[in-house]
Amino acid sequence: MAARSERPLVALAMGDPAGISPELTARLLADAEVRAAASLVVFGDRRVLAEGERVAGIDADIPLWTAASPAVDMAASGLFVDIGHLDPASIALGVASANGGRFALANFRAALRLAAAGCAGAVAFTPFNKHAMRQALPGYEDEIAVVTETIGAAAHGREFNVLGRLWNARVTSHVPLRRVADLITRGTVLNALELTDRCMRGAGFERPRIAVAALNPHSGDGGNFGREEIEVIGPAVAEAKARGIACEGPFPSDTVFLRARRGDFDAVQTMFHDQGQIAMKLMGFEEGITLIGGYPFPVCTPAHGTAYDIAGKGIANPGASRQAVLVAARMAARRTLERGQLHASLAEICKAAAART
Repeated sequence: MAARSERPLVALAMGDPAGISPELTARLLADAEVRAAASLVVFGDRRVLAEGERVAGIDADIPLWTAASPAVDMAASGLFVDIGHLDPASIALGVASANGGRFALANFRAALRLAAAGCAGAVAFTPFNKHAMRQALPGYEDEIAVVTETIGAAAHGREFNVLGRLWNARVTSHVPLRRVADLITRGTVLNALELTDRCMRGAGFERPRIAVAALNPHSGDGGNFGREEIEVIGPAVAEAKARGIACEGPFPSDTVFLRARRGDFDAVQTMFHDQGQIAMKLMGFEEGITLIGGYPFPVCTPAHGTAYDIAGKGIANPGASRQAVLVAARMAARRTLERGQLHASLAEICKAAAART
């Protein structure tokens, strides 16, 4: 049976079971704003969700589906796909483990496959722990590499940080700081601007206004502190403008976010990871999200981590996770879905997940 709900469908992967992800998943499923915005197909283990419900003190109240289910009969609230791959009693709270990493990876890959099959308009996930992921998958780089490998994409996507209507894009991401300057070229800056413009238009911005941050202090101070602004970043901005992108810069990175926060810009494109992350997290740690763009569908998650220090205490703030799902839902609404293929896709996905676990 095809799904009855016409809300945008978001595939949600449960994250690291040793942190706050089970609690956050339970809170999301009971959240009235989330229920109104999207139908969720949640991948995980029902026993782990039950532990999250116990910690949160709530009842998620979501239909259950397993590989043995004869059909998909999804309520408006969504569906929980029980892969049955982790006993929560085997996980120590607050401790990164290979079992926890395998659990999160299996859920994430399943959610990605559902979206790649055209049955979900977006993917969201509650926080992963990178140490646990590397224990489970020694070659693990980051979530972007997992998306690329799982769906067979031709190229890697990029991360964006989103806080309300303010976006932060970046030219380089998870690389050592000593390598950043060599990776800042006219091509990489221009490509990042084009992707930022495209992804923001896909999120509903008619013509996003992008401020470009400098690499060097005081925007290079006319060449006294480096020439990247003169020889690389400035020419890339000029070329992006010629292609119809509403961008300006480079601006000194220590003041550009002040202008963006007061509404002068919709996004700031920084040159490296922490140049933007620090500013965005200071402005809204409990509401900020990370969005992975550049794929056929968006992937969203809270910008914070697994919070091992408060795992199991029932005090996790669901604000950023809620925003991640709401942004995913808004972007998913722009995709046409193959809802009639949901049952066959879920059966194939669960079969693949069982083979891996």
